[in-house]
Amino acid sequence: MSKPKKYVMTYEGITKLEEELEFLKTAKRKDITEKIKVALGYGDLSENSEYDDAKNEQAFVEGRIIQLENRLRNASVVDEDDIEKDVVSIGAIVKVKDFQFDEEVEFYIVGSAEADPMVNKISNESPVGSALVGKKVGVILEVSVPEGISKYEVLEVRRG
Repeated sequence: MSKPKKYVMTYEGITKLEEELEFLKTAKRKDITEKIKVALGYGDLSENSEYDDAKNEQAFVEGRIIQLENRLRNASVVDEDDIEKDVVSIGAIVKVKDFQFDEEVEFYIVGSAEADPMVNKISNESPVGSALVGKKVGVILEVSVPEGISKYEVLEVRRG
């Protein structure tokens, strides 16, 4: 049997997952139970779309609960004290110069379970994230991305 995947996460990421799990187990489950009760009151279940919708939502929520519990059980929290302050690693905010667009961009390096590219939280396993990990200010690097090659210069490294 293979070992479960370890999820490297920041303390902030762990807290966010714990809050979502608590919400799903309490408020969301109660809400869905109420929807199912109301739908059962409509009678014939064979043509009861409210009942079907509530059961589908229940299945989705239960699946998400299992997923969150698994991530939390296999999470490894990054200890800020063990990390060099001037080196890019998980938990670091990195300001880079993007040569392609001639602009400065900040990336927050996080574990894959926390990644959210829409808010510049990139995974340490992504092409750009993995290329940045271990680098210091002043390093210029080229990264192979789906659109081709991107070139960055590390301008600043700080803790999140």
